[in-house]
Amino acid sequence: MKTTLLLTTATVSALAFTPAMASDYPSRPIEVIVPAPAGGGTDNVARMLNQYLEAELGQPVAVLNVAGGGGAIGVNQFSRARPDGYTLLSTWNSPITTVPHMQRVQYSYETLTPITSTSQSAYTLCVAPDFPAESGEEFLAELQANPGKYTYGNDGVGGTMRLAAERIFEAYDITARPIPFGGAGETLQNFLGGHVDIYGGSITPVLPYVEDGQAKCLLVTSADDNEALPQASGLAALGHPDLETVLWRMMLGPEGMEEARAEAVADAVARAVEHPEFQEFLAAQGETLNLVRGEALRKRLEQETLAIGETLESLGLKQQ
Repeated sequence: MKTTLLLTTATVSALAFTPAMASDYPSRPIEVIVPAPAGGGTDNVARMLNQYLEAELGQPVAVLNVAGGGGAIGVNQFSRARPDGYTLLSTWNSPITTVPHMQRVQYSYETLTPITSTSQSAYTLCVAPDFPAESGEEFLAELQANPGKYTYGNDGVGGTMRLAAERIFEAYDITARPIPFGGAGETLQNFLGGHVDIYGGSITPVLPYVEDGQAKCLLVTSADDNEALPQASGLAALGHPDLETVLWRMMLGPEGMEEARAEAVADAVARAVEHPEFQEFLAAQGETLNLVRGEALRKRLEQETLAIGETLESLGLKQQ
């Protein structure tokens, strides 16, 4: 009942905004909620993008970090915002497509306004230099031949990285022991310390250790290879592009946000990401541009939500 009341309130609020209001938008500063701690990948990309978005929109764009609950706390707060376009959400996919399967939240992909995705990055699986494999194919073969022998660090029960790995392992009939950590940074430290056999996480934190020879990354969870990790195989090269699971970022509006304002933000983002400095920043993070707008973005959210729901159910992790 509580959720229904919240959604009804948002819908009623939307009626207060008429199409005529879009022409002078934005006329004051915009707040962007980031449902993650300051200093993390999502926060860093949002803040870098906002430098250029301010110039395109002609108004200040301020970031408000609201972390916790795998992103759910920030998105729950955001879902109660007025749909006038002055409060936006900059998030990665997990709080929208995974978390609602795991815990009760006050939103779903259907109750948020899709504006545009911005960039994406694969996760990677990396091992120590003496691990007996030199390619993605050899890595998977080694795990197949030794069920239960190897541990892999990951982002926790229901985390997108763990789901990405489990989708691949299930297809190859691999059993590896998942060890949950609080994020890629914590996973990396435990991997470097020898507490887990395999690093499972985002690309950026592990890159310096690949470059100095302390790690070799043999698999990425995207269909395509990743230029930042030339030794790693993409899933298409292994014949399984359908198993792709990536971290991707997007900007959303509250339920009932006027279409013209959502389009204005999407247009501004499309211009902002063309700045060479922003593209260089993404490349250094191992990310690539990925602009999917409006209803096409909603469709992507729907498809991923359904696919992840099936994976969670097969693992016995989906909330009933």
